[in-house]
Amino acid sequence: MAESAESSAYDLITMGRIGVDLYPLQTGVPLPQVTSFGKFLGGSATNVAVAAARLGRRTAVVTRTGDDPFGAYLHEALRDFGVDDRWVTPVPGLPTPVTFCEVFPPDDFPLYFYRLPKAPDLEIDAHELDLDAIRDTRIFWVTGTGLSEEPSRTATLAALAHRAKSGTTVFDLDWRPMFWSDPEAARPFYAEALRHTTVAVGNLDEVEVATGVREPHAAARALLDAGVELAVVKQGPKGVLAVNRKGESAEVPPLPVTVLNGLGAGDAFGGSLCHGLLAGWDLERIMRHANAAGAIVASRLECSSAMPTPAEVEQALKAGAVL
Repeated sequence: MAESAESSAYDLITMGRIGVDLYPLQTGVPLPQVTSFGKFLGGSATNVAVAAARLGRRTAVVTRTGDDPFGAYLHEALRDFGVDDRWVTPVPGLPTPVTFCEVFPPDDFPLYFYRLPKAPDLEIDAHELDLDAIRDTRIFWVTGTGLSEEPSRTATLAALAHRAKSGTTVFDLDWRPMFWSDPEAARPFYAEALRHTTVAVGNLDEVEVATGVREPHAAARALLDAGVELAVVKQGPKGVLAVNRKGESAEVPPLPVTVLNGLGAGDAFGGSLCHGLLAGWDLERIMRHANAAGAIVASRLECSSAMPTPAEVEQALKAGAVL
């Protein structure tokens, strides 16, 4: 991880989870009865980098895999998607994580994480970070899962402190209860991360973990009070609320879509959010574009390979729905 990037060479560097998604190729079938699976690149931070790359951005991901064939597959997939894999390194003795899901449209997609004895992406070490590249990238993206265990927690906070809010720094609240003992254990580390970030993104459960507040407008204000400049609160069927420190706000309803698999929609939203921030769009345009990107992925089975192109997002926006 020591090789340094050229100054400001990246539009986006993400840091966090990576793994192999094994998704049923049959919908509405419980795992014991599933007979065929598709293999896909997965992991929230990684999918965000893929989503932004699909929209034409130069992206990289900081993460770790097992030293095994699944790890080799993830490197190949990242390169195929145009994501720089120079900071993806192996951890001897730990297997590359695998995630299964069940697909029960429109709103039930149970996830089963196989990250034992420990996920390699939680072995990211602060001493191995390319801090110059992290400081110089236009957007740096971290996740709540990265705070759940050491040494990843110290590495995440060290990266944030070194960046010191240069450019745009996004904290994906990314609350996964299976990675924590309880919300109270997470809250102090979330508070520390918020001090160093300019944008916070989360759904209602996630903003409640971060702030103790669930009502969307109150949660957005609490996130601004915690130090960020833009709070993005995803409200499910009610759409998305964005509020910035200037007092500007946008509340955008979801784009109509027939959901096949809702997993990955939030990562498409994140990649599009970064694209819009980089483009300097106004809040409402950013949220409409991100909603459309998320809806497109929700209409497809897979996550990473489902990330939309600019033309697909524009088509959905023009149609007012995912057709």
